[in-house]
Amino acid sequence: MSGRGRLTLGSFAATLMAAGALLPLVKPATWIFTAAILLALQSGVGVLTRRVPLARPLTIAAQALTSLLALTLVFAREQALLGFLPGPGALAEFAALFGAGADDVGTYAIPAPDTEGIRLMVVGGVLVIGLLVDTIAVTFRSAAPAGLPLLALYSVAAGLSDGGASWLWFVLAATGYLLLLLAESRDRLSQWGRVFGGAPRPGPDGGAGGGRALAPVRTGRRIGVVAMGIALVVPAALPTLSGGLLGGSGDGSGEGGKGGTISAVNPLVSLQDNLRQPEDREVLRYRTNAAETSGMYLRLVALDQFDGTSWKSSVRPIGDVPERLPRPEGLGEQVRTTEVTGNFVASSSYEQKWLPMPYPAARVDIDGRWRYEPAGRMIVGDDKQNTRGVRYTVTSLDVRPTAAQLAAAQPAPPKLLTEYTRVPSSLPLDVKSTALQVTRGARNDYERAVKLQDWFATDGGFRYDVEVESGTGVEAISRFLKRREGFCVHFSFSMAAMARTLGIPARVAVGFMPGSAQSDGTMSVGIRDAHAWPELYFEGTGWIRFEPTPTRGSTPDYTRQQSPSGTPTQSAQPETSASAMPSAAPSTSESCPPDLRRLGECGPDAAAGATSSDGGGVDPLKVALISLGVAVVLLLPLSPWLWRTRVRARRLGSSGRTSEDAAARTLAAWREVRDTAWDHGVAPDGSQTPRKTAARIVRLGSLEGEPANAVHRVARAVEQVLYAPQPRPATGLVEEVALVRSGFASVAPRRTRLRALLAPRSAVRVVWAASARWSSTTTSWSTRARALTTRLTLAVRRAER
Repeated sequence: MSGRGRLTLGSFAATLMAAGALLPLVKPATWIFTAAILLALQSGVGVLTRRVPLARPLTIAAQALTSLLALTLVFAREQALLGFLPGPGALAEFAALFGAGADDVGTYAIPAPDTEGIRLMVVGGVLVIGLLVDTIAVTFRSAAPAGLPLLALYSVAAGLSDGGASWLWFVLAATGYLLLLLAESRDRLSQWGRVFGGAPRPGPDGGAGGGRALAPVRTGRRIGVVAMGIALVVPAALPTLSGGLLGGSGDGSGEGGKGGTISAVNPLVSLQDNLRQPEDREVLRYRTNAAETSGMYLRLVALDQFDGTSWKSSVRPIGDVPERLPRPEGLGEQVRTTEVTGNFVASSSYEQKWLPMPYPAARVDIDGRWRYEPAGRMIVGDDKQNTRGVRYTVTSLDVRPTAAQLAAAQPAPPKLLTEYTRVPSSLPLDVKSTALQVTRGARNDYERAVKLQDWFATDGGFRYDVEVESGTGVEAISRFLKRREGFCVHFSFSMAAMARTLGIPARVAVGFMPGSAQSDGTMSVGIRDAHAWPELYFEGTGWIRFEPTPTRGSTPDYTRQQSPSGTPTQSAQPETSASAMPSAAPSTSESCPPDLRRLGECGPDAAAGATSSDGGGVDPLKVALISLGVAVVLLLPLSPWLWRTRVRARRLGSSGRTSEDAAARTLAAWREVRDTAWDHGVAPDGSQTPRKTAARIVRLGSLEGEPANAVHRVARAVEQVLYAPQPRPATGLVEEVALVRSGFASVAPRRTRLRALLAPRSAVRVVWAASARWSSTTTSWSTRARALTTRLTLAVRRAER
């Protein structure tokens, strides 16, 4: 293998090993197969173009163009021209995917799901780094500086992981860089002085002196300083970004099977936009046998991690949906529960990975690929399964604890207490002091929780306003407690954070209020029913809902001073529709505002709802076939030009050190002159002597001046090596052939020049050579077959005798 071949393999391996640092950030990690195949295609194009050879800028341009076409074929095939050419539609699709990817990066927790936008950003980034490494290390033969883009790739991954990058990924990236350095030949290493600086200055005694380091050493130090700067600055800057993927990783681990872990999109991000919608678009309709629907909140997801920047869901193991869900954690037998059943139909425009259902569900009957997360008792779609148009039945428990039972609750288990009372160190002290002041005089956790709820809902002077700036971090809590205006997001996460400071396990639930009653007996849930509320844990009862948001939802019975009437507030009160007998199926919407995409209320274009937890992705075999198709489509029309360029370089590249080599070089140059003339329309005639052939080429090709003289000089050189008693090797044949080519280019029409460049007539020699080889092969096999038949016949005859 040549030195460039080893460098190409080293660059490919180094880039792919450095990209391994991105694996923990996105799940499932099937994107690495797509990146590896496209990176191999990019490297292969570099190998082919350097063998032609092409100029360095053309080699880089060919690799970049191939990468763009491959990305178009994989990510924007439907919008591309002919399925792979990046036209305006494909470029618009790329822009949309990058925008969606940027939104997903700011929305998802680590590890983020493998959405199309995130996949494009990761795969495209690896290809860009791969092109830089290949250009520096192979095209410009400088392996050492190629470590800078590799380090940048690792530093970005380490920065996004918020300091959680494993040492294994650093070792892997460093090993890839060392392999790249080892791939560089010893001769190339000896030339580093000429590349990076001058040779060492001799000392007074003739030896290397001066106390100054060698040029390669000095350059290595400079590269090391720059590399260390990137390694320190990039990770230090990236964690300042907040939210979602940039906010840190979860603690969960996978457990075998498809969809081993989940990392939930944070619905709080788009909840405010949903509440601001001028039109209340229906997302869900259901029918239930529950006697009272005011407390039948439809829960999507529980956010149980508060890192100071945002509330988000933990990464937890998931499994198959059991036939009957286990009894809720902490729910004792003494608490009164009633089973209620609801039949649900999701709108065809509502696309979300989480299944809306009452809490706590006891049984879920649904078709499709759904998985169960036990800690939050949530049902999540797997392998791109979502709620769009699904029908399902949920049997849930209507839990009715009494105030006495909640007041007498024992302390929560230590593990649960530790996990769900954790608050960040950056939480302002006034949050806890306010919580202590509000709950002064309470005798137990139940009374403290009720005091917090009542303070937010009625006693504290808070005002409900969806126009208030959203936020879920510690600064937003302090601002909300001072200004005392906000919407359900502010009320829910503030009460949950304050409850945690008091030692009460708390989390935030996101979903929908019960909706409004219709004339046909169904309940209709609209986009403006989106809601967030705190859930607090009491041993013996489990997780129960509280409602601190004023004018929204319904206050739970077990938190009221007196026996309530059960009538919900205006926003959740069932209403009779003015229209006559609406359909029981959810209505569809003509359009979906882009603001609703992350919560999953959009149609097929929504990325958040359509992503799987740990499945799907692009089939590596399909990507390989597509990449192979791209290579064939690109190289097939260019194959005559590539073959002709390669043949010309081989003919004119002979060394000519011996007389035999000189003769071969002269004959090769003559063949190049004849093929150049053939490409421009002067067909060869093998029956004429070199001198007559030269005259014919000059006449039919309309050559004049130096190009014509060059043809005759090459012909005389051929006569010398063929007929002279003592052949004299000719010099300057490469220049002579170049003169002939420039002469044809100056006199031939544009169409002829293009034909000679892209579809040279002399390329038919490939067909002739293949035909001759095939004829030789078939003749050889026929001869062997006849010989084998003769032997078998003779053997049979001997056996008969």
